[in-house]
Amino acid sequence: MAIPRRNTLLLLLLVCSIPVLMAERGGREGEEEEEEEEHRGGEGRLFMLKNPKQVMKSEGGEVTVFRGFRRRGTATPIHIGFINMEPSTLFIPQYIDASLILFVRRGDMRIGWIYKDDLVEKQLKIGDVYRIPAGSAFYITNTGRGQRLQIICSMDATENLGDDFFQSFFIGGGTNTPSVLAGFDVRTLTTAFNVSTEELTAILEGNKDGPFVYLRNPDQPRGWADLMKLKHKGMRAEIALDEECDEESVRDEEQTTVWSWRKLLKAFFIGKENKKKKNSAVKAPDSYNLYERDPDFRNNYGWSVAISEHDYYPLRRSGIGVYLVNLTAGSMMAPHLNPTATEYGVVLRGSGSIQVVFPNGTSAMNAKVQEGDVFWIPRYYPFCQIASRSGPMEFFGYTTSSRRNRPQFLAGRSSILQTMGGEEMALALDISLKSYNRFRGSQREEIILPELLTPPETTTEPEIIRKSGEI
Repeated sequence: MAIPRRNTLLLLLLVCSIPVLMAERGGREGEEEEEEEEHRGGEGRLFMLKNPKQVMKSEGGEVTVFRGFRRRGTATPIHIGFINMEPSTLFIPQYIDASLILFVRRGDMRIGWIYKDDLVEKQLKIGDVYRIPAGSAFYITNTGRGQRLQIICSMDATENLGDDFFQSFFIGGGTNTPSVLAGFDVRTLTTAFNVSTEELTAILEGNKDGPFVYLRNPDQPRGWADLMKLKHKGMRAEIALDEECDEESVRDEEQTTVWSWRKLLKAFFIGKENKKKKNSAVKAPDSYNLYERDPDFRNNYGWSVAISEHDYYPLRRSGIGVYLVNLTAGSMMAPHLNPTATEYGVVLRGSGSIQVVFPNGTSAMNAKVQEGDVFWIPRYYPFCQIASRSGPMEFFGYTTSSRRNRPQFLAGRSSILQTMGGEEMALALDISLKSYNRFRGSQREEIILPELLTPPETTTEPEIIRKSGEI
């Protein structure tokens, strides 16, 4: 029997739609499985940053970045970078489309960057924190004799171009890391620098070592000697022309990133002896050392330091805070939540575990961590860090707010259970007020808790140093 033409078309459409419906169903099932896996909790590592990306590498060093995790509806993430440099090396001049907050983990370094149209150099040591704004040209030199340099840095992705990652624009460079100058027409560059094509080629293609190059001596980075020769090739006229612009004052930091090529290159051309007098009038921000500051909180079980824009004003521009915590063997940072910021952390030494809880009261993560692990804690999510019994655990990190962090503790003598009215909480827990008061008063310690959770035999108060109730 012949099938009507209309029914044939309907049957054909139905057959063609089956793969689409199956694919759509499979996609939904995949999303549901992913969401189920995300909320399964237990021993997972949901809030650990994984799969670091090596973005730069050469014989003299490397840059590895953990991409910050972005959940639906959350702000642009912070990326956590690790810069490792061999002794006597230079991280060549560049600028990037993200602001950096550097923390010197190991070694000594010198950083030079353009601040208010001038080259400013700062010597940094272990524990120093320093900020470089997005778009500001900088370079880093490992000044530690025979010592590797390790830097941990936050990369604020809010000013990125494109996919929330970052891009480096190299000023000095060569065949492996081309300078942005190389993108201009040859005639344009020979005219701009008043040099021959041969001289220009030697400058732009001389570096074959990549982003990290070895120094010829501590005071003369490799490759700069060739740049210095240009000052005898008629560049004095360019420098004199620039001096006329120096009378203009720059009042806001946004203007400091609007630097000129001539000013930047002049800083390299005229040599250190001519820069000293000019730089003496420039007051660039100093570094801030975490290890030299008195802890905000300390007891027998550990200490913590947090710096905000009130302590180190350059943080105000980035809107990022910095913290450092040291826990003795077996001790615990009491369960707490951050009401104003997402937290990123790096385990500097030791090992332990991190527990995070979902809003529905189920376990989101209970993960073992060790040196080098990177984690993040979403805003509002309760969590705690516990050092292993084998030794202390120290971790450093960033928060997405530069204001004073006021974590809300859920256990301990300074917890919100102590502050909040007892009768209401007793009703919520469906126990007597007497039982609740005994429950919340059992822990005599606050913020950093000991391994043994039994209450002390005496009422003697432990030695505690606190400042403004901050952690």
